[in-house]
Amino acid sequence: SKVVFVAKVGDDLFGQKAIEGFEQEGIDVRFIIQDPSARSGVALIGVDECGENAIMVAPGANTNLTAGEVEAALTACPEVEWALFQLEIPLETVEKSVESCAGRGMNVVLNPAPAQPLDDEILKHLYLITPNETEAEILTGVTITDHESARQAARILHKKGVRNIIITLGAQGAFLFNAEADLLIMAPRVEAVDTTAAGDIFNGALVTALSEGMSLSDAIAFGCQAAAISVTRMGAQSSIPTRAEVDAQLE
Repeated sequence: SKVVFVAKVGDDLFGQKAIEGFEQEGIDVRFIIQDPSARSGVALIGVDECGENAIMVAPGANTNLTAGEVEAALTACPEVEWALFQLEIPLETVEKSVESCAGRGMNVVLNPAPAQPLDDEILKHLYLITPNETEAEILTGVTITDHESARQAARILHKKGVRNIIITLGAQGAFLFNAEADLLIMAPRVEAVDTTAAGDIFNGALVTALSEGMSLSDAIAFGCQAAAISVTRMGAQSSIPTRAEVDAQLE
């Protein structure tokens, strides 16, 4: 399936290298805009001996991405059925774009990271939301310590109109909640050296699987496997497994 990436980078070496890397992976980069007035976003990542990370981000050009620019991509790609958003672009852009995607009948997935409060208006347009424990607490006020508190937080999001909720629980896996399901899907046990980007990789793999028609529970298992491979490697983009590597582990 084709991936269309909508983003904004600076007119600089970081931006150029990012676009070239995506092109090599076969991603449609027509809607990655090079902004001459801004620098590309960069992140400085610290990793401790347990593999946990702390990230300082200078968002750069990404903070200039407008809803109109996302709309142009939607208009040019009417065949796209799935849209995955996160919160490293302006919230107003996310809100307007999510509404537009839902209005076109697309399945909208929101990875609500970095953690911040959201308007209930945005939640009712979502097919799926994928918070981690911290993000789920900010969205619902429920501190997540176990299966029961995850269920409580998921119920709140479901009442607000989100059809499907997946709360990611790190090494414990992911909790799925919707009108029919309420289950914990275990993650493979691995020795983590660097958890950076694991959430992003989980989301990308999850939506890849869903776009191919996998069930939610199978797609979660696929996402958990991709994330599990990634935490055994250093780096962010450099830790992303290939499709063949994930499939090999699932066989």
